[in-house]
Amino acid sequence: MSAVIQGARFSGTRLPLAVGSPQRTVAWLQGRPVSQAEFLSHVATVAAQLPCADAAVNLCEDRYLFLVTFAAIAVAGQTNLLPPSRACAAVAEVMEAHPGCYAVSDQVLEVAPPQLWSLPALAATPIDYDIAVPQLAADQVVAIGYTSGSTGSPKPNPKTWRSFSASTALNAALLAEPASAATLNLVATVPPQHMYGMEMSVLLPLLANISVDAAKPLLPADIALALAAVPAPRLLVTTPVHLRALVQSEVQLPELAGIVCATAPLCRELAAASEAIFRTRVIEVFGSTETCVIAHRRSTQQEDWEHYSGVSLRPQPDGTLVNAEWFEQPVILQDIVELQRERCFRLRGRNSDLLEIAGKRASLADLNRRLLAIDGVVDGVIFQRNDDLRGVQRLAALVVAPDLSEATILDALRAATDPAFLPRPLRKVDKLPRNETGKLPRAALLAALE
Repeated sequence: MSAVIQGARFSGTRLPLAVGSPQRTVAWLQGRPVSQAEFLSHVATVAAQLPCADAAVNLCEDRYLFLVTFAAIAVAGQTNLLPPSRACAAVAEVMEAHPGCYAVSDQVLEVAPPQLWSLPALAATPIDYDIAVPQLAADQVVAIGYTSGSTGSPKPNPKTWRSFSASTALNAALLAEPASAATLNLVATVPPQHMYGMEMSVLLPLLANISVDAAKPLLPADIALALAAVPAPRLLVTTPVHLRALVQSEVQLPELAGIVCATAPLCRELAAASEAIFRTRVIEVFGSTETCVIAHRRSTQQEDWEHYSGVSLRPQPDGTLVNAEWFEQPVILQDIVELQRERCFRLRGRNSDLLEIAGKRASLADLNRRLLAIDGVVDGVIFQRNDDLRGVQRLAALVVAPDLSEATILDALRAATDPAFLPRPLRKVDKLPRNETGKLPRAALLAALE
């Protein structure tokens, strides 16, 4: 039985893999547009060759090849497994949890996982503009995304094509305003394996009038080059870490229809600087691997978040119960919210971020905001160490500040916050152990501290 026929085990409502005209641009490859018809031809070619299995780990580096592989795996009736990183241990852990699965890569890997299938070269062929758009079962689990591990062990989160299609329609509506009827050309700094990158750089090109550049630029100069390689209107999808680097670099960017930011809190000062320097608006989106994007705000103008229609929030003692029409079941998030007017809420931090030391209270988010506001601090983080035997909460900090001493940084913090919350130790480092999305896994922080 071929891998493609396995999709027959799904039944019920079916939804299209892609929408729009066969001529529309889905992706850009080094300045060359790839039409939806050409993309679907590539998907069909790969899907017909995939090994027979229930699931595959998608390790493709090139964003377009990841997009083709993601779609081919789904068309074959299989599930895309998305580890929290490409680290050998993370990939092995996911593959062990899914016996019989295989991995797909477009690169020669130094340490290859078991059952590695190398993606074949995509040959240029005559484009068939009459090619049919594949239809996927609405209840098919097309992906299992794993949390980053920033607050503990990575956890699996199955995603059906119905849920992806519903949430992507809302994301597309949010971003459609600045682009009007024109195709929006997107450049992303986040990897497609991460759920934020998946939503913005994989699902939007499939299900909206949006195309994506195949590059994955990280440095400010590379981001500028990638944006210049696609026509206007342009959208930059990035993180606070990359946005801070762009602002500090004073690099010139081409005209932008907007900047979308997520994965960590974005302070109003950085959002304002970005809007002023790059002459555009910054849209901050809020979500998680468990929920996908559920809310947004204009960071320079709004403290409150506006959640999507169809989403409901119910504050709990230890977080927030989130539900939506397209969820398989309600989700508990660690984030503590305060409901405001209709469809609006205010974030009050995470339950795990709230500190009580010597009878005083503070939040890690606010402490980190104060640390990053110190002149001369390029990057930094204050985090909670493991409690001692008496259950005392202890703080530590890692800071990138080439021109400041540790004592100077502590003095500046002492002037901005209560002494009970000064991090001990505070250590200068050359860089923080951030992953591809700019997050700081707890295990990596503790290892760097030691």
